[in-house]
Amino acid sequence: MSETTGRPAWAERSELEREYYDSEWGMPVVTEAGVYERLVLEGFQVGMSWALILRKRDAFREVFADFDPEVVAGFEESDIERLLRDERIVRNRRKIEAAVGNARATLALRTAEDLPEVPAGVEPGLAQLVWSFRPEIPGPAPSLEEGPGATSPESVALAKELRRRGFTFVGPTTAYALMQAIGIVNDHPDSSPRRQACAAAVKDALAVS
Repeated sequence: MSETTGRPAWAERSELEREYYDSEWGMPVVTEAGVYERLVLEGFQVGMSWALILRKRDAFREVFADFDPEVVAGFEESDIERLLRDERIVRNRRKIEAAVGNARATLALRTAEDLPEVPAGVEPGLAQLVWSFRPEIPGPAPSLEEGPGATSPESVALAKELRRRGFTFVGPTTAYALMQAIGIVNDHPDSSPRRQACAAAVKDALAVS
C-alpha cells in the first residue's frame, strides 16, 4: 500500500497497474461492448496477474474485434484454433470458448423482455443486467490496510444470473472484480482521491440527480 498516493498494494506493483488504477478502475462502464470486454478480460485473468492481462490488452482487442459481440458470436472452431496459435494472448481453450459463448449470450440479452429497470444512462442488454445488481446502499470504503473483500451478496447473485442466462467462466469472485472495475461498487479507499472522482463519474454516467 502507499499512504502517500492512497493506492492499494496491487496498484503499486507495476506502472501499468498504477496507470490503470489512476485512470480506469472504478470508472463507470455502461455500454454493452464495454461491459462485455471487461467481463472477458476478468475471465482471462483468473489464475493470472492483472498486469499480464493489461500488457496483452491491445492484442486481445485486436483478435476479439474490439470486443464487438456480434463479430465474436460468429467465431467458429477455425477462429478458436487461430486464437490458440496466437502467442500475443492467453492461449487457454476454455477461456476463449467462454468469450465466444458469452458473446452469444450477450446478443440474446438484446431481445430479453425480463431485464430489470436501471438508470437511463445504462445501455440496454448486458450492461442493463449487470448494473441492476448495483447495491442500493453503498458499502463503507475499505481500509487501505485490509482492502475490500473478494465477493459480495450482489456478486454471488450476479454470477448466478449470468450463468442462468448462458454465460460461462464467471463465478462470484470474477463477478465482483467486474463490479469493481466498471464502477458498480466503489472500492477505492477513503485515502484515495479516486474514490470521490469515481463516485462523481458514476453519478454523471447514470444520469441521476
